[in-house]
Amino acid sequence: MTSSVPVAVRRAARWLPLAPATTLLLLFLAGPVAYCVWLAFTDTQLTGQATASFVGLANFRRAFGDPDFRNAVVLTLVFTVVSSLLGQNSLGFALAALMRHASKAVRTATGTVVVAAWVVPEIVAGFLLYTFFNRRGTLNAVLELLHLPQQNWLFTLPILAVSFANVWRGTAFSMLVYSAALAEIPQDVTEAAEVDGARGLRRFWHITLPLLRRSIGTNLMLNTLQTLSVFGLIWAMTRGGPGNRSQTLPVFMYDQAFLKSLIGYGTAVALLLLVVGALFAAVYVRLLREEV
Repeated sequence: MTSSVPVAVRRAARWLPLAPATTLLLLFLAGPVAYCVWLAFTDTQLTGQATASFVGLANFRRAFGDPDFRNAVVLTLVFTVVSSLLGQNSLGFALAALMRHASKAVRTATGTVVVAAWVVPEIVAGFLLYTFFNRRGTLNAVLELLHLPQQNWLFTLPILAVSFANVWRGTAFSMLVYSAALAEIPQDVTEAAEVDGARGLRRFWHITLPLLRRSIGTNLMLNTLQTLSVFGLIWAMTRGGPGNRSQTLPVFMYDQAFLKSLIGYGTAVALLLLVVGALFAAVYVRLLREEV
């Protein structure tokens, strides 16, 4: 017996349970995003302005002509490549691989230390690493005991110092991802590879790496997007300084929008940062879609 309820009504009824969630997303996500997009095309200021005017692409032209913005883009790429693509990803994989062959006590101790750094709030981690790299901090104290040269790391190598801090804090995520992925590799595949004479680097390159391809791509995408948005860690350690030598795009955006009160310009920078993240995500998604 055919139902007398119209097809359109039945289809609408299927979407009815999603209505509350959709409404909340539109209210608290889509609405603010749309407002920020509008702000990026205006000359809105935080203080000292009666009304805002629509200025079109002026904020974006200003950004591309601003040497401080170009410097922030370069430092953001350096920070992302060093701390995420090379640091967190490589160290996380190495720890996951080594822990597979370690004793239970070593696995527990290593996992506790690494995960503890991950769960520490970003601002707290920033202050901890500030005391580590400070001129009178832990690192120089150790170097002094070893009779090695000391320096003010936050002044001489600020972008590398904050990159190391991000590696220290975020490696646990990569370690957990790769630990789970390595545990999912079928034992019979590994045994068959050993029977065929594939050992060491050869087995890693031809067997392990292809099987982990999707996990590597997913981890790289999530780590990159998270690193692009790091603000509290850098702000607590250097505030983007000295000068602008560790001023990544999030710090530059905050400086323009809230310290210099240029909300419109700062929001335009935020949209450009969103574009950078979207480009990275598009590359990773494309790689994930390709067949091995």
